[in-house]
Amino acid sequence: MKGWKRGWTGGRVGDGARRIAAPLGVAGGLAAAAGYVAAVDPNRPGRYPACPLLRCTGLYCPGCGGLRGLHALTHGDLPGALGANALAVAAYAAFAVFWCVWFTRALRGRGGVSLSPRARHWWGLGAVVTLFTVLRNLPVGTALAP
Repeated sequence: MKGWKRGWTGGRVGDGARRIAAPLGVAGGLAAAAGYVAAVDPNRPGRYPACPLLRCTGLYCPGCGGLRGLHALTHGDLPGALGANALAVAAYAAFAVFWCVWFTRALRGRGGVSLSPRARHWWGLGAVVTLFTVLRNLPVGTALAP
């Protein structure tokens, strides 16, 4: 392509910015959401809606404590975050890894991350979430309850 300037990624100048726009947009949105949760303490009643499952049945859902865990993480309290919802903390970490891979691939011009989980992966994830939910509602799993 005669006449076009080349950027440090090897493509045309501006191509890199377009490629990383989506990952940066997602990161910006999530940073804003995490900033809101950091500023507005979910431990104080009335700040966020109550979990419908907890309110109706008294049972903790797999997401109960997720906001409290994120609030603790944004304040550097990893033990507090794990105590609020260990599964949510693991999900936050997994998402961070996938986002880093997505951003790196986009920056290098290799396209996005293509996740093609098979049925056994979905069943395994469902089993982990179900086991976590059941255990946190039993007396033996009180350490998993928020």
